[in-house]
Amino acid sequence: MRTLIILLTALLTACSTTPTLDREFGNSLRLARTQQTLHPDAGRTPRPVNGLDAAAAAAAYQNYQQSFITKDDQGNGFTIGVGSKR
Repeated sequence: MRTLIILLTALLTACSTTPTLDREFGNSLRLARTQQTLHPDAGRTPRPVNGLDAAAAAAAYQNYQQSFITKDDQGNGFTIGVGSKR
């Protein structure tokens, strides 16, 4: 019975009206998105895109991915025998 009351309460809250928002709601998001757009009419013009060609972009992305691979420590030549546990 308790579960049924909780379920009915949850279902009835879904039927409530949406809150009234002011006229300015969402303006900051729209402004931030607009300010981050470099060329808004880019899809309407047949100009090629400024930037990297496909091969250079693929190589840059591969180098970026490889930068996260950790390499084995070679050690420092000046600390041979210092601080070792042998």
